[in-house]
Amino acid sequence: MPAPVKLFSLSTCSHCKAAKKFLTDNGVPYDYTDVDILSGKERQQTLDEVVKHNPSRTFPTILIGDKVIIGFDEKAIREALGL
Repeated sequence: MPAPVKLFSLSTCSHCKAAKKFLTDNGVPYDYTDVDILSGKERQQTLDEVVKHNPSRTFPTILIGDKVIIGFDEKAIREALGL
C-alpha cells in the first residue's frame, strides 16, 4: 500500500497547483488543504501543523509517509512515491 500523501497548499499558488496536477496525472491519491481559504481556529490549527513539518511555512508542503517535501520538487516527489 502506498504511503499516504497530504498536501498543504494555497489556492492561488502556481507551485501548489502544479503539485496537485502532478499527483492527479500520476494517479496518486492525496488529501489537500488550501490553508488560505480556512479561517479562525481551523486555519491556526492547520498552520500549526504545517510549522511542525516546515518551520518556514512555505507552500506547498507535501507529506508522503514520513517524508516532507517543501515546494514542488518533482524529482523528490517521484522518489518518495517510488515512481
